[in-house]
Amino acid sequence: MFFLRHKKPLLLGIDISTAAIKLLELSKVDSRYRVESFGVVPLPQDAVVEKTIVNVEAIGNSVRAVVAQSGTKLKHVAVAVAASSVIPKLINLPANLSDDEMEAQIELEADQYIPYPLDEVSLDFEVQGMNEKKPDMVDVLLVASRKENVEDRVAAMELAGLKTEIVDIESYALENAFPLISDQLPHGGAALTVAIADIGATMTTLNVLHNYRHIYTREQAFGGKQLTEEIQRRYGLSYEEAGLAKKVGGLPDNYLPEVLDPFKQALAQQVGRALQFFLSSSSHKGVDYLFLAGGCASIAGIDHFVQQTLGIPTIIANPFLNMSLSGRVKPQSLSNDSSSMLTACGLAMRSFD
Repeated sequence: MFFLRHKKPLLLGIDISTAAIKLLELSKVDSRYRVESFGVVPLPQDAVVEKTIVNVEAIGNSVRAVVAQSGTKLKHVAVAVAASSVIPKLINLPANLSDDEMEAQIELEADQYIPYPLDEVSLDFEVQGMNEKKPDMVDVLLVASRKENVEDRVAAMELAGLKTEIVDIESYALENAFPLISDQLPHGGAALTVAIADIGATMTTLNVLHNYRHIYTREQAFGGKQLTEEIQRRYGLSYEEAGLAKKVGGLPDNYLPEVLDPFKQALAQQVGRALQFFLSSSSHKGVDYLFLAGGCASIAGIDHFVQQTLGIPTIIANPFLNMSLSGRVKPQSLSNDSSSMLTACGLAMRSFD
């Protein structure tokens, strides 16, 4: 099964994270995007564990709920699998092959690149461009993921009455969305090395792009759930009460110095550690800019704190800065979730590839 096929209908971008389903519908006039609808619905705990779907029915129910919340009428979707669940391989093929010939040759040769039986994986490929050393060859990115990673997402969408047109990879969806935030950078980000730290509920994912192209991904177990659990433990609240208090406030005076400040320090250390792994595994000497994304990016002043701690210019990712909104989108609601919507943006933008 080839799973990155590009289709024609307008697509909903649906991002399945460990804590929530995020939905986004975009339209486009000339070069400007407009948010037609969006929604965010929390997931039951343990429906997704470390980017793996454990409860397909729970995901389907939550997708149905977020579709109702958003008011969208679209039925075709783009979803994504985690980069950690994908095996990428850059191969060379003759430049004169047609797409069909290339697909046939890859199917014949894939078993030498993929360490699983081919009947257990979904495959796809994308031509990256001419090979610099062999002008009669092209570089082709071959990607493979275990079939259940793809099929569980497709099944969850079907339970919600939706049809999956594209199963993308989160890191490439993020690369697709990068132009929405790169205009906050000098020269629009050209020739820069830019890191995006997406700090979700249980996972922090560091993606690095150089000159607009994705070059590195690393996931590590750290997220906002640790702050919620510390609030729960410290103040005798339920998990739900702690999560609400974290967002709306009203906690005792010692919350900032004794709970939030240590968490901010831990967050900066985790991001710094991920950046060190990147630098130690590449020829790059440093990172020019750092974007913070995910739910933890909404912590007041976290960008300034991370910038002071790591010494890297740090910006909160907001892909909606230059978008217009339809009448059914509440600006404040969208603003509250803006830093968590990068992947959903990249998926919704597949409509216009």
